[in-house]
Amino acid sequence: MNTPPALTGEQKRWALAAAALFLLALGFLGFALSARVMVVFAVGWLALMIFGFAGASRVAKGDFSHPLFKAQVMLHLVAVGLLAAVIIRALK
Repeated sequence: MNTPPALTGEQKRWALAAAALFLLALGFLGFALSARVMVVFAVGWLALMIFGFAGASRVAKGDFSHPLFKAQVMLHLVAVGLLAAVIIRALK
């Protein structure tokens, strides 16, 4: 049987970053549904993540250090920054 090659350290870091962002989005969706606030953003963000990471993984052929996959991770980091800005502004 053919076994896939082991992941490099860079690939593991990008995969961990993507997984952490996905879990953050999932947690925010749970919060949004329970508090009935920003539900549309939470659902849209999670859907964007699912389709974005799936498409990037397909184009990159499973390489987590591919520039397209890295761009997806950075895009969602920007979304976290925007979400933090909205929360900070709301608490002022």
